Amino acid sequence: MNLFDVYPLFNIEIVQGKGCHVWDSEGNEYLDLYGGHAVISVGHSHPTYVKAITEQVNKLGFYSNSVINSLQQKLADKLGKASGYDDYSLFLINSGAEANENALKLASFHNGKKRVIAFKHAFHGRTSAAVRVTDNPKIIAPVNEDLAVTYLPLNDASAVEEELKKGDVSSVIIEGIQGVGGIQLPTDDFMRKLRNLCTAYDACLILDEIQSGYGRSGKFFAHQYAGIKPDLISVAKGIAKKKLEDLLPYGEAFLKDSLQQQVIKEFFDNGRKVESSFTCVAVIDDNKQITIIRNGDDILDEKLEYEWLKGEVEYKYKNAKVVNGKVFFEISFAPKIEIQEHECSVRYDKKTNSYIYYEKPYRSNAFDESNQMEAPKEIRKIVEDNIVKKGKYSLYWKTVDEKLVSLSYVKHGLVDTVPIEVYSIYK
Repeated sequence: MNLFDVYPLFNIEIVQGKGCHVWDSEGNEYLDLYGGHAVISVGHSHPTYVKAITEQVNKLGFYSNSVINSLQQKLADKLGKASGYDDYSLFLINSGAEANENALKLASFHNGKKRVIAFKHAFHGRTSAAVRVTDNPKIIAPVNEDLAVTYLPLNDASAVEEELKKGDVSSVIIEGIQGVGGIQLPTDDFMRKLRNLCTAYDACLILDEIQSGYGRSGKFFAHQYAGIKPDLISVAKGIAKKKLEDLLPYGEAFLKDSLQQQVIKEFFDNGRKVESSFTCVAVIDDNKQITIIRNGDDILDEKLEYEWLKGEVEYKYKNAKVVNGKVFFEISFAPKIEIQEHECSVRYDKKTNSYIYYEKPYRSNAFDESNQMEAPKEIRKIVEDNIVKKGKYSLYWKTVDEKLVSLSYVKHGLVDTVPIEVYSIYK
């Protein structure tokens, strides 16, 4: 049996991955900026992920949704908190295309309408309804053409309203950022108008965040820059770390409570269950609570593995921008801890062959005997090992829960210099 020829393949076989690097069957190493259609958000073969998968498969690799799976609710709780949508419901599916399929179907169940508004150059998947709302006639088969879809220019609110006025539009589906269409952004003003128009004309607003979700734009979802809340959100790709050989990504649809009954009617009343897996729960849990992951590598050095880093971690996204058709953003992170800053003066005393410490930082009266102090043992050791036995200095150090984090000094002479760092747990 031959594999079906779906589309042209690059003449490369990727056989191994580690972090943000992959290797082909001939041993060539590549920096992986592709990530398997933007799926592998935590990198290849991260030990935390591999350990969690191994432990879970050793216990139970798969079972039906016809029985309780408490891991699903744990995922829903964490995902709701992380995304800011804890008042929505989570519908677990198998892929992004299926997430869009079900979002479109639920919207139609909700208001009884049939037509869908999509946007030019949009891509929402290759399955039946998802491919029909994708603006690419080459991949839409005759069997897909029955769904009524109108494609409109992106950011044209007037055109959207003209179609909504006809009263037959079930839903408007839009990407948070168009991916396949060339990194095209809907404006914040357009998104807000779209939200208001959908509400006014009883149409469901579906946000396809499959490519733009999970922090890839700087916020958890790209549409959150506009300050709106859609009726349904489809998500996939970054929800699960994916090994190239054997694992599939996941799909979800976030549903407002007003739509939840349609899920019960369509699936549970008819005895159908949507299958899912356990994989992504441990990844999300570890990423928020234990290990901070970037491109498959631990950002934090082993020296940072103090208990105070095991708690909640604060993430900050900034400087999101589009350059040459690509989205860039910076992410910073920090454990939610309180850092204490300290300073003192020190001078080397030739007579006693030792350093003498003073409470005040360097200035004319800093070295009065009344200001002498006993420096912490760890500070004294670093000074003795790193500072020349000559002259006067100001010391600056930081601690967390009385643990030393960093130490810098300034040597004073005719001209003050910038602080020189001689110790840091970040190194």
